[in-house]
Amino acid sequence: MNTERLVARAAAPLLEIIDDITPDRLDAPTPCAEYDVRRLVGHLLFWGPSLEAAARKEVVTPEGGEADVDLTDWQPRLRAQLERTAAAWGAPGAWQGTTRLGSPDEMPAAVIGGMTVGEVVVHGWDLATAVGRTPTWDDEVLSFVHADLVGSAPIARDMGLFGPEVPVPADAPLLDRLLGLTGRKP
Repeated sequence: MNTERLVARAAAPLLEIIDDITPDRLDAPTPCAEYDVRRLVGHLLFWGPSLEAAARKEVVTPEGGEADVDLTDWQPRLRAQLERTAAAWGAPGAWQGTTRLGSPDEMPAAVIGGMTVGEVVVHGWDLATAVGRTPTWDDEVLSFVHADLVGSAPIARDMGLFGPEVPVPADAPLLDRLLGLTGRKP
C-alpha cells in the first residue's frame, strides 16, 4: 500500500466539516467520552505539531497541556495544521526509518504514521458525529486503520487510551468495526 497519501486522504472528510463546527457547538459532547468538541479541537491542535514533526524526523514536545490551547481562530489553524501534517507524512521517506513523538524513545516511523492516520479518522468521526455529519473515507484508508487497530487497540486499552472494545458484527461496515476497536459505539 502506498502510504504517502494516507494522512491527506484521512484528513479530507475532517477538512470538509471544520466550518460546520460553529461556536454554539463547542460544548457539544463527542463519542470520545473524555472530550467535548472544544477539548477535542484543543487535543488536535496540541498534538498536531508533534505528529507533523515526527514525519520530518524532528521532535516537537508540546508545552503546557491540552486545556491550555488557545482556541482563538481555531478553524483556520486546525485546517492549516491538518494540511501541514498531511504534507509532512506525504513527503518521501516520512514512513521510513525511525522517529520520535515528543519523547526520547525512537519508534518505527510507520507506527507513528499509522497512529496519525488513525487519529485523524477516529477523531474526525468524533467531531463529525458531534455536529450531525456523516463523514466517509475510502476503503483503502479504512482498511489501513482497521488493520493497524487490530494490532494496536489492545495496547491502547491497556494504556487507558481506548475504552473497552465495543462488539460489532463481523459483517458491519469497516468504519463501524474500527470504531468498535477504539471503544466507540458506531
